[in-house]
Amino acid sequence: MSYFEKLLKNVTVEWVALGDVAEYVRGLTYSKSNESEDKTGYKVIRANNITLTRHALNFDNIKHIKSDTKVKESQKLYKNDILISAASGSREHVGKVAYIFSDLDYYFGGFMGVIRCSKQIIPRFLFHVLTSGIFQKYLDEMLNRSTINNLSSSVMNTFQIPIPPLEIQKKIVDVLDRFSELTAELTAELTAELTVHKQQYAYYREQSFNFEETKVETIPLGELGEFQRGKRFVKDDMLHHGVPCIHYGEMYTHFGTWADKSKSFLSRELVERKKLRTAEKGDVVIVAAGETIEDIGKGTAWLSDEGVVIHDACFSFRCELNPKFVAYFTRTKQFHDQIKRHISSGKISAINSKGLEKVLIPVPSREEQERIVNILDKLDTLTTFISDELPKEIELRKKQYVYYRDLLLSFPKNENA
Repeated sequence: MSYFEKLLKNVTVEWVALGDVAEYVRGLTYSKSNESEDKTGYKVIRANNITLTRHALNFDNIKHIKSDTKVKESQKLYKNDILISAASGSREHVGKVAYIFSDLDYYFGGFMGVIRCSKQIIPRFLFHVLTSGIFQKYLDEMLNRSTINNLSSSVMNTFQIPIPPLEIQKKIVDVLDRFSELTAELTAELTAELTVHKQQYAYYREQSFNFEETKVETIPLGELGEFQRGKRFVKDDMLHHGVPCIHYGEMYTHFGTWADKSKSFLSRELVERKKLRTAEKGDVVIVAAGETIEDIGKGTAWLSDEGVVIHDACFSFRCELNPKFVAYFTRTKQFHDQIKRHISSGKISAINSKGLEKVLIPVPSREEQERIVNILDKLDTLTTFISDELPKEIELRKKQYVYYRDLLLSFPKNENA
């Protein structure tokens, strides 16, 4: 028999309406005229201050209301309060829960609610119930009946919750809190590990193009090869099959240092009618526009035998250098420090071919280029693997927590509940 089975064996559980064992209080309402522009007065927590995944508060963009606004002491946050987002234009934001571990000098807004427990139920136990599948299933059933996403008192107070003996509640809380802590610790450790690997990779990539101690000539890109600007097509033109294409937005979200497959495609008819331009095998596709200066300049070596159509916010660059060597260089600080002076800023920042042509790139021997590429390929593969696997591991741990939480709270329900 498992620990959980032993813990819950022969436990008598009563299912009762939340309103019978807790008080549900809605937050304070105020108008635009009550808001304090100088950030003085009462501080108000709103729905966007509850994180969706961590069930905790962030204190960014706190709303302040004038000190002469009428407030109630019951609308202030106190230790062991359970704060819940009670209304929103979006269903996914209704029912977000946070636990208040200490008295706070904050009030909660009208789109929020607070649950305060009687002595029959441990607040932290109720918190775990409200973050479980039990509550989410209830919300789905109740809110699907209406187009209004609002947790009224009638909705909250009729929610049936399990009430095992207090000593069992405490043991369940201890288990789930410890499991939650371990999950948070592991997530932090794995995230830190990923950060370290990314920093190491960035450092070695940067150092690979530092030839200060050896005689390596630096030459402008414009003297080494040619830039070709793509031609315009829009996202609505993109298909799941056809002629391979690269939209400039995909350079930020999908493509790495090299690629031999596209994510998107265009029809042959469109390509021929608009006379769209392609990057060929060995070309480096460089993104030339973005919302920030930091976005611009990332390059991807195209290594497929089939050409790829490029967007007009991209250039293809063709030269005799190893294409991966050039692509890795476009992702260095050395490269970006040079292109910054040639980028035009505005709503969309951009660089033209004349600016890119002026960039100086170190040109070692072909053998040295190969050696550098081989090293960076290995580091890139390792970092990409870790970047892919660590989030999966974090998600697995979170799912384990959810599984054991729902298992511990899966009490037999009264037939008349």
